[in-house]
Amino acid sequence: MSGEDPTLEPRSSRAPDLRADSVYIMSERIDLAVKVALATGRPLLLRGEPGSGKSSLAPYIAQVRGWRYYEHVVTSRTAGKDLLWTYDHVRRLSDAQVRAAGAGRDAYAPEAAVELRDEDYVTPGSLWWAFDPGSAAGDGNGRRRVDPFWELNVLRSPDGSVVLIDEIDKADPDMPNSLLVPLGSEWFLVQETGQVIRREPTAPGGGHLVIITTNEERELPQAFLRRCVVLALEAPNGRRLMRIAEAHFHLVYGAFTPDDRSLAEELAEALLTTRAQARDKGMRPPNTAEFLDALHACKQLAIDTGDPRWEQLKELTLLKSQQPEA
Repeated sequence: MSGEDPTLEPRSSRAPDLRADSVYIMSERIDLAVKVALATGRPLLLRGEPGSGKSSLAPYIAQVRGWRYYEHVVTSRTAGKDLLWTYDHVRRLSDAQVRAAGAGRDAYAPEAAVELRDEDYVTPGSLWWAFDPGSAAGDGNGRRRVDPFWELNVLRSPDGSVVLIDEIDKADPDMPNSLLVPLGSEWFLVQETGQVIRREPTAPGGGHLVIITTNEERELPQAFLRRCVVLALEAPNGRRLMRIAEAHFHLVYGAFTPDDRSLAEELAEALLTTRAQARDKGMRPPNTAEFLDALHACKQLAIDTGDPRWEQLKELTLLKSQQPEA
């Protein structure tokens, strides 16, 4: 657009919630936790406030290692089996009724000749795709299934995978325990078909990592915690916020200028102050994603913390009074 500074136009997608899997500020504690989880074969459980970097670690590890990536965002209706497979009972019943109706009219009708295969009503979950992508894609005798993350995984190694199970504390308390056997033994039985799914052996340089996050809205079972490597992530301090800002600006704008640094320092200090204000008012503290939103908005609109519009921008992006703390 004429009159606008072209240097402010980001080179990458403007979609705000795309996972920037090439950007993550690894600490020694996080790096060690990942290595311990891989060495023990245990899931890595990440605890911490929203915005502490829990969900973004998994796609980063997958990208850096060139491993396949899968994720499942847990809700209150999620069952443990959903991460393994789902079976479409409704479609199976509907097809059976169509077949029966066809047979009733004419034994040679096309509907009557169709053989119903239970395999055709099974949809592999994230752990199945991670354990054995070959069987998840199909057995060769029926329709082929498409990797739900094929755009990410098409050029990645079949010998490595990372699975993100996000916000497991939102599920029913029994759900984590239902995953103990599949995660611990790395196999499960598809009940409707009798098919046994086992994690395929990996070649040198491969591996398998399950990363689970919790906001600790609900206590997790002790039996589940005992089988995880557990790491608590703290909300980023001012220094870490600056490193995050610099990494994102290099990705999005291609540079992190002295003016950008000054702006980021102002906003990092403002964020830490706003966190304290939010807690005093019984509101949810702003997280790192909201810090980046405020930073990008300030850069695009040429606003700093001394601008008359800053207080309004802060309410729009950081101190959101319509979101009381739960």
